[in-house]
Amino acid sequence: MAAAARSRVAHLLSQLQRATCQCPTHSHTYSQAPGFSPYGKTTDYAFEMAVSNIRYGAGVTKEVGMDLQNMGAKNVCLMTDKNLSQLPPVQIVMDSLMKNGINFKVYDNVRVEPTDKSFMEAIEFARKGAFDAYVAVGGGSTMDTCKAANLFASSPHSDILDYVSAPIGKGQPVSVPLKPLIAVPTTSGTGSETTGVAIFDYEHLKVKIGIASRAIKPTLGLIDPLHTLHMPERVVANSGFDVLCHALESYTALPYHMRSPCPSNPISRPAYQGSNPISDIWAVHALRIVAKYLKRAVRNPDDIEARSYMHLASAFAGIGFGNAGVHLCHGMSYPISGLVKTYKAKDYNVDHPLVPHGLSVVLTSPAVFTFTAQMFPERHLETAEILGADTRTARTADAGLVLADALRKFLFNLDVDDGLAAIGYSKADIPALVKGTLPQERVTKLAPRPQSEEDLSALFEASMKLY
Repeated sequence: MAAAARSRVAHLLSQLQRATCQCPTHSHTYSQAPGFSPYGKTTDYAFEMAVSNIRYGAGVTKEVGMDLQNMGAKNVCLMTDKNLSQLPPVQIVMDSLMKNGINFKVYDNVRVEPTDKSFMEAIEFARKGAFDAYVAVGGGSTMDTCKAANLFASSPHSDILDYVSAPIGKGQPVSVPLKPLIAVPTTSGTGSETTGVAIFDYEHLKVKIGIASRAIKPTLGLIDPLHTLHMPERVVANSGFDVLCHALESYTALPYHMRSPCPSNPISRPAYQGSNPISDIWAVHALRIVAKYLKRAVRNPDDIEARSYMHLASAFAGIGFGNAGVHLCHGMSYPISGLVKTYKAKDYNVDHPLVPHGLSVVLTSPAVFTFTAQMFPERHLETAEILGADTRTARTADAGLVLADALRKFLFNLDVDDGLAAIGYSKADIPALVKGTLPQERVTKLAPRPQSEEDLSALFEASMKLY
């Protein structure tokens, strides 16, 4: 298994290394549309940390009604999905709202892996309801849908693409005031309770796109580990893979001071700014938790310690990537999810084909980090060691291969599908997958190494089979 995989990745690496060096130091084309700060710099010189308030504790969900009362909320929108609406997390929230005299309406039509259509349905509900606060109970799909509903109800004349990141959207900064939003995550993956990002499938182009603005981050995240006990095995695994890649990608992203253009006004500084000293701390800590606890959390639903730590790791990684950003694993994942054919993941009760986000992200990770390692090999070796690799005699030139091997072993032990081919893709799909990746500049430009269409094709091909 390992020998064949190493051979394939070595072949990929040799192909990529034959290309001329395009690193930020030697390339004049790497960063486009240069801007100038007040000090005349074309790359940024500052980074900003924006994080939701977070409250953690077993049973903390029951405080949500008091929080809304303290905020003076009179008319609240409670968003969730059909499955969760029948489960204890939503019932606990409703009990707390009723106990504290909060009037609320429930919207339970959130789509797992939302689309522009499902976003618009939630937005219309929010606009008609004239709510003064929101509560999102669920995973990333619910929290992202609720962020969008809050934004566009607060900006009723805006089109859905106005705030979507370029090049598909207009990328307008959010300048309208939003209503308070309390997020109650029930999965341990997206970290959406901490971030100003909302992702959806844009069906017209069959790609995932996103809104990224500090203005849409939740007011408060209530992180209650008791909710994780309701997660099925594969949901735990796939959510955990999202945490894994959030940590790895944000830690290996282009440093913030190498990102361009430099904003002429701080409102234009992107939410995803590049790796930075504060995000680094959260990313590494989250990765250590994943390495120690994810396997336990997947294999034993009653392991409250492991599931509690993974719930925290999701938030930790969210603080990191919510300000540093992610790069190629996520950029390439969006067409993998958006172009899904017939694959339906185990343990997901949905009526449509679905590649869970965490799975779509992690399947390309061995190839991606083989490709990016030449830029910051020490960081790639450090993360490989955290994941269990013996790096004492490893050469920096082999950093990508060492990390890729560590990832493959980790994924194999958690019964991950054997690459993109196992979820329905073939070499014939690579042009469409590349086409779907190209618009994801919001994240792909944060890769430490720039990539051509040929590079992306090679990365997708190397990801067809993992083991």
